[in-house]
Amino acid sequence: RGYMVELVKTTAEEETVLGTVGVDVSSDWTKFPRYGFLSEFGNVPAGERRNVLNNLKDYHINGIQFYDWHNKHHIPLPTDESGNAIDSWADLFNREVYLETVEGYVETAKDKNMASMFYNLLFGAWHPEQGDGFEEEWLIYNDRTHNSVNTHSLGDLGDILITDPSNKNWQNYIFEETAIVYDNIDFAGWHLDQLGDRGTVYDYNGYQVPLPETYQDFLVELNQEFPDKKMVLNAVDQFGQNKILNSPVDFAYTEVWSRNQYQDLVQVIKENYEHSDNQLNTVLAAYMNYNSQEGNFNTPSVLMADAVIFAFGGAHLELGEHMLSSEYFPNTKLSMTPELSEKLKEYYDFQVAYQNLLRDGGTFNMPSVSAESGDVNLNNWPPVVSQAAVVGKEFSDKQVLHLLNFDGLSTLRWRDDSKIQTAPEVKESFQVQIETAQTPSKVWFASPDVDGGASQELEFTQTGNTISVEVPYLEYWSMIVLEN
Repeated sequence: RGYMVELVKTTAEEETVLGTVGVDVSSDWTKFPRYGFLSEFGNVPAGERRNVLNNLKDYHINGIQFYDWHNKHHIPLPTDESGNAIDSWADLFNREVYLETVEGYVETAKDKNMASMFYNLLFGAWHPEQGDGFEEEWLIYNDRTHNSVNTHSLGDLGDILITDPSNKNWQNYIFEETAIVYDNIDFAGWHLDQLGDRGTVYDYNGYQVPLPETYQDFLVELNQEFPDKKMVLNAVDQFGQNKILNSPVDFAYTEVWSRNQYQDLVQVIKENYEHSDNQLNTVLAAYMNYNSQEGNFNTPSVLMADAVIFAFGGAHLELGEHMLSSEYFPNTKLSMTPELSEKLKEYYDFQVAYQNLLRDGGTFNMPSVSAESGDVNLNNWPPVVSQAAVVGKEFSDKQVLHLLNFDGLSTLRWRDDSKIQTAPEVKESFQVQIETAQTPSKVWFASPDVDGGASQELEFTQTGNTISVEVPYLEYWSMIVLEN
């Protein structure tokens, strides 16, 4: 359950909201995942680690992906002859990683009720050497005669060799290495990664390998091996997602690449609902202002993307030691302005407080809503420039309406590579008419853009099947709830 705590000052008959904060009392963080990341594991002092996690706590981050913390993909945690983790090692890009830093982050995060997930490919080998126990028979190939290994090139750093996830010997090998990770570091689970569509590939014996099916096989076996650990697999551009979400993963995760419009983000979230029989919520790795190389993130593009993702029940992987701008998480080319930082806190408070409306059941619908004011134009989703899009969600005892404001925006492309997105035109105190077959007992309003997301009851009139109500405010995103 999610709740909104409001600090209110009352004078005579007037109430003023002084502050708000969302509170999540869920017993399982993967029900409503709000995912962050960590990407620097060098000699980071304990005080600095606490500051990073305290900041993430202010955004209600409840799960953390430890990105590139490992040594080799097939031997993520190097150990000494006694099987104990060594004090330090180099990551993929030859950055030094300290065991003390990784363990310190895990322990401090646990104290703050944040789950730590270690990152690793499910099918990668990095520079296997004699003595590693690695076998070329576990690899996948571009030809039937195992002459051309399927690889992922990292330029001067070399190639990642791709294994067959369904190969039992590979599974046994990497599961043993994973057990070493869990024996030494108290990670809550494994954030598994893949590399998207690899084309037509074959195993060592020349049989074609259907990768999505092998993902499912791997995940089923992984769950049996570590039943008490969480797991999630990145569906790169949705590749293999249907099979992934029919496996025992704990939530849906999609790295978005080719889907460029706001409505495409929504389609990914809806697909994930469908693939998981409406059981799993989604985290999107959607990198904002991707092609920009310096300066600050564009506040309107970030807020509009989050408004769309949150309104449809998704979460956005974007916060760590810094804000995320590319698939290489340590990249710090762009910064958050203080304004964006504070506004995002309101959005995350809102997401938490109303998570049972945003992410806990209900059926999307297309209610008939019209504006009586001349400067407000409404249309049902998907969005149209110069209008506000209406998103409906129906529950057994209420109808939820989201208004997402695209009036004033310069583009409907969410990534906003060149930072050209403009802020929407603010609308205040406008009348809307809502068709409903019910007689509401109560109508209320809330928005992350005003009063810290605090709710306020609205007066309404009903004539036949039409409700007329005044919407107090619309900037990026406002929500109206009709309770039966």
